[in-house]
Parts: sequence; C-alpha cells; structure tokens
Amino acid sequence: MVVFLIVLLVLWLILTIVGFAIKGLVWLAIIGIVLFLGTSAIGFVRRKASSR
Repeated sequence: MVVFLIVLLVLWLILTIVGFAIKGLVWLAIIGIVLFLGTSAIGFVRRKASSR
C-alpha cells in the first residue's frame, strides 16, 4: 500500500513538472497539484488509521 502511494505521488509530481515546463499545459500542472495533495491526504489518513 505504501509503495503504491509513493508511486502515485511521484507520478503526480512528474505530471505537475511537465505541466509547468510546457506553457500550454498549465491546466495539467493544476490537475497534478490537486491529485498530489489528494493522494497525500488519503495516504496520511489511512496510515494514521491503520496504526491505531
């Protein structure tokens, strides 16, 4: 589960960098940021819940 979350976070980070690197794809960067933050939040909540 943790490996899957890390892979997703890296994927969203790459998506964000590509979106900022190419001027016409700023929308891709915004989507990448939203997905990165969402995945981080879900991973944090699930990790905290499983440790209880």
